[in-house]
Amino acid sequence: MNNACATAALPVRLAALALGVLAAAGAPAAFAQDGAAGYTPDNTLLQQVETMARTSASAATSAQARGVRVDVKVGRLDPRLKLAPCQHIEPYLPPGLPIWGSTRMGLRCTQGTKAWNVSIPIQVSVYAQATVLKTALAAGTVLDASQLAQAEVDIAAAPGAAVPDPALVVGRTLGRSVAAGAPLRQTDLKARQFFAAGETVHVTAVGPGWSVETEGQAVGAGIEGQNVTVRTEAGRLLSGRPTADRAVEVTL
Repeated sequence: MNNACATAALPVRLAALALGVLAAAGAPAAFAQDGAAGYTPDNTLLQQVETMARTSASAATSAQARGVRVDVKVGRLDPRLKLAPCQHIEPYLPPGLPIWGSTRMGLRCTQGTKAWNVSIPIQVSVYAQATVLKTALAAGTVLDASQLAQAEVDIAAAPGAAVPDPALVVGRTLGRSVAAGAPLRQTDLKARQFFAAGETVHVTAVGPGWSVETEGQAVGAGIEGQNVTVRTEAGRLLSGRPTADRAVEVTL
């Protein structure tokens, strides 16, 4: 249920891999001097940065429905930077940074009188169909279909996975106030409690190419998004993820 509600997105590692492949295949680029403003990227390098960001963001949304649009705006380097001339510059995604929203791309000189490594700001917008609120709603509101609509929004404009289909959140409770027209995100919803401590739960243990089902007793409450410990009938303690009413999934 929780997985279905989240807007599908591939891990950032995949995006970084795509960037690496493109960087290796990119044409040489150089900086052009711009008088007192320091060095600025030439058009070829700016196009490389935009293409890499667009390709990686598109790959990260490939599991979504058709109609996703990606828009990339490349910013400017700090004009106070004084960089040595360079004949070949490689764009790359710095580790740990997202590939959408307000982020940065790295630029490193690999052929020049002096090696250097800087970053340039970029804004990656990802437009897709998502659930929005028709009117402003307060925290604690239980959502019904009359309050929800679907519209094209920038799902990368804020943290949290956008909800793609209004039907997925009917009956859910808002955990915070949301403005009219704002896209509804998983982080806006109050976490559900699927079971209480001491209840008997159905446990599904999964591994590479196999799964085993059994029953156990919940040691703690099953809160959506939080791992819970379960004691099996054999007395073994397992940590898993609550997925539905009195259901836990354990990955081994």
